[in-house]
Amino acid sequence: MAWCRGRLASVAVGVVLGGFAGAAPVPLSPEETVRHYLQDMKDGNFDDAYDLVSKAMRRGKDKEVWAKEQKAGMAFAEVKVFEFHVQPAKVEGDTARVPNILSSQDRFVNQLGLTEYELYTLVKEDGRWRVDQQTIVEPPDVSKWFPEAPKDPPK
Repeated sequence: MAWCRGRLASVAVGVVLGGFAGAAPVPLSPEETVRHYLQDMKDGNFDDAYDLVSKAMRRGKDKEVWAKEQKAGMAFAEVKVFEFHVQPAKVEGDTARVPNILSSQDRFVNQLGLTEYELYTLVKEDGRWRVDQQTIVEPPDVSKWFPEAPKDPPK
């Protein structure tokens, strides 16, 4: 009987910590969505990144085609993501803007590996946040999104 109580306790702990088998995962916050997206892109997990982008970013492509294009583009540009620092989101209804400080390098735009200030726009689709757009924040707007950034951010 003691084994049975211990076994039931283990099952209960597993249900609390892991959720029910087949239960839908808890939706990610806008910040978590960007963090997962960037980590997937950094690690070359383009199939996983596909699940985090909006229908508009997929441009009507299925997962396999989109992932192959991302892989080819990252390889061609020799993109290296060193680190990223996702900042708190600003949410307005079904749109969120998530600032990020990126340390990366590529052979076209950022050959020197300068810090880039990015702004991700996310939209809510099917109850989940999806990355919809990524832009580089221009120097005059850096202080708006990154109040603790140096006064003269890299250009």
